[in-house]
Amino acid sequence: MSCGISKAGFLEEEVPRLEDWLNKNQHGQMVYMENHFDKRLDPTLLVDDAKSVVSLLLNYYPSDTQISDSFKISKYAYGQDYHFVIKEKLKELLHSIQENIGAVSGRAFVDSAPVLDKAWAAKSGLGWIGKNSNLLTQKVGSFYFIAELILDLELDYDYAVTDHCGNCTACIDACPTEAIIEPYKVNGSKCISYYTIELKDNLPMEMKGSFDDWAFGCDICQDVCPWNRFSKPHKEPLFNPNPDLLSLTKKDWEEITEETFKVVFKNSPIKRTKFSGLKRNIDFLK
Repeated sequence: MSCGISKAGFLEEEVPRLEDWLNKNQHGQMVYMENHFDKRLDPTLLVDDAKSVVSLLLNYYPSDTQISDSFKISKYAYGQDYHFVIKEKLKELLHSIQENIGAVSGRAFVDSAPVLDKAWAAKSGLGWIGKNSNLLTQKVGSFYFIAELILDLELDYDYAVTDHCGNCTACIDACPTEAIIEPYKVNGSKCISYYTIELKDNLPMEMKGSFDDWAFGCDICQDVCPWNRFSKPHKEPLFNPNPDLLSLTKKDWEEITEETFKVVFKNSPIKRTKFSGLKRNIDFLK
């Protein structure tokens, strides 16, 4: 786990980016992104008397991946739902801070409230926002969950690091749906992850054949990123996959039953799509 700290305050530089993204409807059906605009930009509206944003990264890069003859799921979804795993760790950290320092108030956030995770992590010096809009690090790539503790405690603050994408366009060139419309700008409504997880309607037929066998999420722009050559396997047992997952063939996926789905993906982020959503995605890939 990596940790960086920023002074809590209004993210003025993020305002035009977020406004432009929403105005161009690049969030698609993710209407929740339209809510709590001010809170998204100002953590002091989420935690009374907030002074510091403690950003944390937790590696989820697996030691083993799916077999080649398989419909693919994002590596972050191999194990148990990260929301619950990380929330427990953050609660322990907050409790430890309170035990050692005294009366400290704060809240833990794991992709579950209007917090601009990547912006705060970058501001805290944990990495830079890459051309694929993910947080990149020089030492370990980008296969990381991002979480925060927002505290009413003044701390020593870290500084942002420089961008190290250079002239590389690997992520832009590799995206099969052209969701990365230009460096550092992603049209979320064209992303395979959006289609396979967020979109509740039928998948658009004009996209058939362009999902590259991804049934849940997509890792293409991370897999091709040169910085992910430095990714190291995580050490969190709860992120380890059900052994049956990695060996599922395309035929197994096509024949999966709801009972098998419940066993293999118990406590998994994949449950977000429900069995019906996963079947829709697999049928689209055939």
